[in-house]
Amino acid sequence: MQKAIDSCAASGGGIVQFSAGTYLSAPLDWKSHVHLKLDAGATLLGSPDMSDYPVRADAPWRRISLLHADRATDIALTGGGTVDGNGQPWWTQQQADRHAGVAEKPRPMLFDLTHSTRIVIDGVTIQNSPQYNIMAVVCDGLTVRKVKILNPGRTAPNTDGIDPISTSHVLIEHDLIDTGDDNIAIKSGLVERGDPDVPSTDITIRDCDFRNGHGLSIGSETAGGVRNVRVERVTFRGTRQGIRIKSARGRGNDIGHFTFRDITLADVDVPIQITMYYTGGMKGDTAHSVTPHTPRFHDFTIENVTATGAKQAAEIYGLPESPIRNLVLRHVHLSGKTGADMQYAQIRASDFLVQAEAGQNIIKGPGVDLEMK
Repeated sequence: MQKAIDSCAASGGGIVQFSAGTYLSAPLDWKSHVHLKLDAGATLLGSPDMSDYPVRADAPWRRISLLHADRATDIALTGGGTVDGNGQPWWTQQQADRHAGVAEKPRPMLFDLTHSTRIVIDGVTIQNSPQYNIMAVVCDGLTVRKVKILNPGRTAPNTDGIDPISTSHVLIEHDLIDTGDDNIAIKSGLVERGDPDVPSTDITIRDCDFRNGHGLSIGSETAGGVRNVRVERVTFRGTRQGIRIKSARGRGNDIGHFTFRDITLADVDVPIQITMYYTGGMKGDTAHSVTPHTPRFHDFTIENVTATGAKQAAEIYGLPESPIRNLVLRHVHLSGKTGADMQYAQIRASDFLVQAEAGQNIIKGPGVDLEMK
């Protein structure tokens, strides 16, 4: 398989076609102008041998992944087949390490796309990743369309669906994501890991169906900032969170200009969670000094949203030194066991209805400027 990819790349590009069958493989180096085509009934299956996945010298927090592309351009994976990461040995090891109280060993992703451009993943099923399913780091131009991403939610830890990290011009559409962590997580680097402060920008997510998972997240690693995200016509069913914007002191930057529109959430624990306290420490908090990595949340519009069966309708938590600015809630109807809790936030709301089974519908903490129409 690698020889076929290398041959295509050496001749300027081409198609590597997988007919029906199972192809057991160690990591493959995906090169520029190579189109991988998985026919219906074809499965690219990751090797279960952990020694086949060495730790990346340039990023020791992760291993070489089953499909990895470094500084590639114009690459595509299409067809009706399946990429299966054979993740069970990795999940078992991670859970054993956690129970033993030892440092978790780095795991491979299923797709690791780094410093690459013009990437298309279309029509395939992606499942059983050792860790994140599709991760794009400092990439430009990623399309994930008509893809199913499937991981067992209770036994597959940290199996995010799609993670654009410091990546721009992203289109995610008509996908079903059912996984063991964030369905999507848009990030831009972790300060303590020394990641570059490169933002994620110009991202569109539309017409998707999210099942198990932790919702559609922005953050928490946002050292480079995140700007210009548009989400529309997305359904959440049984996820832990829904619309989720998360960061913390020392993890943030400029985070704003997001629109969430035409969203339906059923039996989601917290349909709207916007928090600068992802790493904790909110109780009795006072203002800290502002640093370059204090999160700055601003210009969020959430409209035409309906949520039923929640545990808590909403959590909206800014920092005393960095309140949330210009959060617009329009035609948002939420119902749950408890209401919408908020602090340090400037909110302009119209047709914003919260129905709590117990307690107040809207709990206003310190620093809340809420204008209701």
